[in-house]
Amino acid sequence: MSATTVTADGLGRILADGYEIPLLGLGVWQVPDGPECVAAVRTALEVGYRHIDTAQAYGNEGSVGQALRESGVAREDIFLTTKFNPTHKDPAAEARSSLQRLGVEQVDLYIVHWPQGGATWAWPGMQRARELGYARSIGVSNFSAAQLEQVIAVAQTPPVVNQVQFSPFEYRRGLLEFCEAHRIALEAYSTLGTGRHLSDESVAQIAQRHDRSPAQVLLRWCVQRGVPVIPKSTHPERIEANAQIFDFALSDQEVAQLDSLDRTGGSAQARESSWW
Repeated sequence: MSATTVTADGLGRILADGYEIPLLGLGVWQVPDGPECVAAVRTALEVGYRHIDTAQAYGNEGSVGQALRESGVAREDIFLTTKFNPTHKDPAAEARSSLQRLGVEQVDLYIVHWPQGGATWAWPGMQRARELGYARSIGVSNFSAAQLEQVIAVAQTPPVVNQVQFSPFEYRRGLLEFCEAHRIALEAYSTLGTGRHLSDESVAQIAQRHDRSPAQVLLRWCVQRGVPVIPKSTHPERIEANAQIFDFALSDQEVAQLDSLDRTGGSAQARESSWW
């Protein structure tokens, strides 16, 4: 990865279209619409997060929007992502509905949530959403290198992000290398393995060495590569702890030790199994 893609302060990454995405965000997958979601997003913004990731399929865009308004943080200081649900037909129309639920005029990033129905059919509508001003940047999620190649072949505006499951245990080197070669930022979700990865002995040893938590080590592994990461939590203390990853660094040996935990064989696939 070119060093110029990470911002000078080390907190963000410059996308191919020139916009900046913060390297750390809060994801709200599986957070119910209502007070719990509002509280989580407000807590994240209060402790310094400036990147919130939601989706039409999550059903909680309204709560995210409420939290943004209640936080007092200026809209222009927040990087807001939502995702097109490909069980619907028109990405632009669905983006307009998302904006109404979120209570904003534009999202910073709008991505195809998964490649249901094929890699390319939704892309003209995604480009239209961008042209209409509903989204500043557009991208995809859960797309393999081969599927990205299909989109790039037909795109007037290529995707700038591919959000996928990514961690030392799902270290998709083939996919990461393809994304970097095509100026697509790979963005990581489920880096903590919904808690499964926190008990690994190698992760725990490195965490103890740095006097950090296993979660902080796993998140640091991502941001040290310039990979944006969006851990989900509704616990205020964990939300705050997950943000404390910019004041320490893993050694090359530690990064290599974590790399060796990969179970995908360096895959260029986005997932080992599909839910659609």
